[in-house]
Amino acid sequence: MAAKILIVDDEEALRMGLQTYLELEGYEADAVESAEEALTLDLTRYDLILLDIMMEGIDGVQLARILKRNPATAAIPVIFLTAKGSDDDMVAGLNLGADDYIAKPYSIKNVLARIAAVLRRTHHDDTPEGIVCDRTTLVCRVDGKPVKLPKKEFELLALFLEHPGRIFSREEILGRIWPESSVVVDRSVDVHITRLRGKITPYGKKIVNRSGYGYGWQD
Repeated sequence: MAAKILIVDDEEALRMGLQTYLELEGYEADAVESAEEALTLDLTRYDLILLDIMMEGIDGVQLARILKRNPATAAIPVIFLTAKGSDDDMVAGLNLGADDYIAKPYSIKNVLARIAAVLRRTHHDDTPEGIVCDRTTLVCRVDGKPVKLPKKEFELLALFLEHPGRIFSREEILGRIWPESSVVVDRSVDVHITRLRGKITPYGKKIVNRSGYGYGWQD
């Protein structure tokens, strides 16, 4: 999945230029002109934030402080973009919890390299890509993000993930997932599978159907 990046910068030309280059590199990028506008968004959707320090109203340092104090956004990596270039500014930004610091004027090549490096360190290491279904905590995570599943859908997914490559007949699935009921029909399996596929995008297609037999998980 493409990383989602938010650009917060009050300089329109730089903001729009960054967004264009990031999208050309395959990232999903949004751009806003102020910290106030950024705070109206669901910031938990983003894998990284490019944040200008010198802005009217809430500046970049204040916004970063707000993000780091909120448990829901504290882990989102932040790269400061600023015209300030002194060592003191760099140290202050890094001490606040920024993951990198790029002084303006900057080259797009340098920005792209810094973004890739931060995402490797943070997103890929701390937020594994893939799907996990933990029977101990009863939590399902898709690319590191929790997904709420009803009991039967959770059990279906856990069963498939524990036996990758194996195809279960509808009778086997009914016996394992609905052992307490004698009136559940085959169609119930199909309905639950359809709902489950929609909730674990983009991995739903890994739940495969073998016509006339049943379902399983294929990587």
